[in-house]
Amino acid sequence: MRKARGIVLAPLFCKLKREMKDLRKIGVLIFAFCIFSIAAKADIFDEVAMAIRSGNANAVSKYFASSIELKTLDKSSVYSKNQAELVLKEFFNSHGPRNFSIIHRGSSAKGARYAIGSMEAGQGSFRVYLYITEAGGQLLIQELSFEKE
Repeated sequence: MRKARGIVLAPLFCKLKREMKDLRKIGVLIFAFCIFSIAAKADIFDEVAMAIRSGNANAVSKYFASSIELKTLDKSSVYSKNQAELVLKEFFNSHGPRNFSIIHRGSSAKGARYAIGSMEAGQGSFRVYLYITEAGGQLLIQELSFEKE
């Protein structure tokens, strides 16, 4: 009688063991997805830094909100995404970036993110301020400012 019970329960234990392995795999996949999502959102500063470093206004503008406050040496206004790209392109043409690095990153309690950077250009150095918020699940630049150091 005892042997018969063991034979009957063995397939159930094997099935349970397989299901536990599947659950572990699903758990690992969910964890990896969460980490990837967080890394992708945190990566916006690195992407923008590369674009500024190369003087690529088009690449920077991919992260612009539909309207953005943009400040350069001689212009300061709220622009549409397309207008801001043109103003930034003009600024990069006049003050060709040679190098750019982010000095400080931070975030507010409401989820906004900011960064302060330093841009070396042909005609001096600039302090760069970036203010980024989340809209529709995307991180977008709301404010971008270049000040002569």
